[in-house]
Amino acid sequence: MTLVLKRTALFIVIVLGVALLAAVAAHAATRDIVPIAGFRPGTIVVKTSERRLYYVLDGSRALRFPVGVGRTGKTWTGEARIEGKFVKPAWAPPQEIRHDHPDLPQVIAGGAANNPMGEAALTMRGGEYAIHGTNRPQSIGGFVSYGCIRMYNSDIRELYSLVDIGTPVIVER
Repeated sequence: MTLVLKRTALFIVIVLGVALLAAVAAHAATRDIVPIAGFRPGTIVVKTSERRLYYVLDGSRALRFPVGVGRTGKTWTGEARIEGKFVKPAWAPPQEIRHDHPDLPQVIAGGAANNPMGEAALTMRGGEYAIHGTNRPQSIGGFVSYGCIRMYNSDIRELYSLVDIGTPVIVER
C-alpha cells in the first residue's frame, strides 16, 4: 500500500510540475530589453520593417515587443501621440474594413471573442489608428492589419500600464 501511495504522489508531483512549467511558458513575456539610441525615454517607436515595437526606458535601453503591422498599402509612418486608453474596447469596423468585409456587425462588444482589439487599446490620430491586443495571436509578426499595430494581449497590458495620454509614438519603416 505504501508503494502505491508513493507512486501516486510522485505521479501527481510530476503532473503538477509539468502543468506549472506549461503555465509559466504560456504567460512568459515576449518582450526583452535591448539597446536603443536617439529617442527620448517614454517614447514608443514602431519599426514596421522589423515588426517590432520599442518602449524607450532611458537613453540607451528599450523594451522590445513583437507586433503585427499594416499589410502592403496600409502601413504608415510618422509621429503621433497616444490620445486614448481603453480596456476591452468595443470595436466598430471603419468604412474601409466594412467595404472589404460587409458581413461584419456594426459594433463588436468589448471582450467578445471575435473582437479584434483584444484586451486593451491605445488610440492615436483621432482614433484612426491604435496599438492594441488581438484575438488572433498567430498574426503577430506579420504584415496583417489596416494600419493598426497588433500586440499579444499580455504585451499590450504591460505597455498600457507604462504609457499615459500624450505619450509620443514614432512609426518608422
